Amino acid sequence: MSAAQIVDDLTARIAAGEYGPPHTQLPTYHALARLYSVGFGTIARVILVLRERGVVYGVQGRGTFVATPAGPRQ
Repeated sequence: MSAAQIVDDLTARIAAGEYGPPHTQLPTYHALARLYSVGFGTIARVILVLRERGVVYGVQGRGTFVATPAGPRQ
């Protein structure tokens, strides 16, 4: 599975509420790497893209969390 496919899959899972409401912690990078059968570096790139898109946010030393969805722009 490519990084782009994982980005799309995680985005869909988050939107569907699979990882809980906003501010819910995502699994660790290692757990996600096992889930998708990819390396740690691939997951790091995926999380970077998700952060740039505002889907998740990171807290130093605590982990990665589901971001609050942005409302419609006017």
